[in-house]
Amino acid sequence: MNSAAPSQPAQADAAKPAKLKLTSTERRASTTLALLFAVRMLGLFLLTPVFADAAKSLTGGSNAALVGAAIGAYGLTQAILQIPLGMASDRFGRRPVIIGGMVLFIIGGIVCALSDSVTGVVIGRSIQGLGAISAAITAWVADATRPEVRTRAMAMVGGSIGISFALALVLAPLLVEYGGLSGLFWVISLLGFVSLLLATFIVPVAPLQIPAIQSRPRDVLKNGDLLRLNFGVFCLHCILMSIFVVAPPLLIGLGGFTTGTLWKVYLPVILASFVAMVPVVFYTETRHVHKQSLEWSVAGLAIVMAIMAFATHSFAAIVVLFVGYFVAFNILEALQPSLVSRVAPAEHKGLALGFYNMSQALGVAAGGAVGGLLARYTGVPTVFLMGAILAAVWFFTARSFKSPT
Repeated sequence: MNSAAPSQPAQADAAKPAKLKLTSTERRASTTLALLFAVRMLGLFLLTPVFADAAKSLTGGSNAALVGAAIGAYGLTQAILQIPLGMASDRFGRRPVIIGGMVLFIIGGIVCALSDSVTGVVIGRSIQGLGAISAAITAWVADATRPEVRTRAMAMVGGSIGISFALALVLAPLLVEYGGLSGLFWVISLLGFVSLLLATFIVPVAPLQIPAIQSRPRDVLKNGDLLRLNFGVFCLHCILMSIFVVAPPLLIGLGGFTTGTLWKVYLPVILASFVAMVPVVFYTETRHVHKQSLEWSVAGLAIVMAIMAFATHSFAAIVVLFVGYFVAFNILEALQPSLVSRVAPAEHKGLALGFYNMSQALGVAAGGAVGGLLARYTGVPTVFLMGAILAAVWFFTARSFKSPT
């Protein structure tokens, strides 16, 4: 009796499956693809924190609706081509599609750099969006990794979005300060070239893994939880882009900053929000409270946006509210892709991520366009109120979300 007791913990430990590690090839593929995704997203995001004010140097720069269209233009073309290019990568390979997409990204950046009007920027950003390669990159990650470790690899790519936006907030004002708006676009084109080199020479080859059972759109569209997550990422990026149609001029007017010194606001805001976000993400993962974290983060987003609408005359209040906004944004930006990978059946995961990326791009386009129109015809507080209403609708849809196993 007694001799058997000590062996029970050892037997229990032996029964626990060892945590699988990424192989060296998987680690290299995941790391380089995450870097490729991050560099490209940085190039896309760099315009967002400064363009609303920097555009005043261009013809049409005082038209908030046109400025909003320029900020969100790439989102519309991204949304249209996300699924077709994902399917093309299944047929012709990931690398050729991604290389073609980065060439378009570079061309679009050059068009923007040479433009002297906001209309020219709209055209250039639309060309950049034609290189809709997010689905192809995530599919490449799936090709290069085993199912048992794929979620971790996907998290590396998904997490790069938040990091890229944080870097863009700090770097964009400095680049405009020293190189002007044209210089910013040349840097964006350079980042596209770096991404092109990564895709061409650095990311290791991985054999295509086309599922035996081909997914159809209706297989994904009939999944209520995936639809809720798609609506959520649409709302998240719609609110983000609408905010940055009005935020730069607002902060400059209230705080006495210039476009080139806005990093002095953005940097402490981002650092404070990351510090506050980390314990929440850690608690969510260790306690498996993903649904609760989703609901509370969306509720917090709605509350912050509603208060912002009534605090547009106080610099201190806006800065504090921006910290709260980015805490919620960073949590949701990390949480939602993880939930997609948990909810989607294995045979539909690629298509589900394609629809998710398309919804994100549509949010970018809608946020820029609607935010610009509201700012031009109704004023800044209405933009924040729109964000609050959208987040409130999102909250009630998120309430019906089922906790993933």
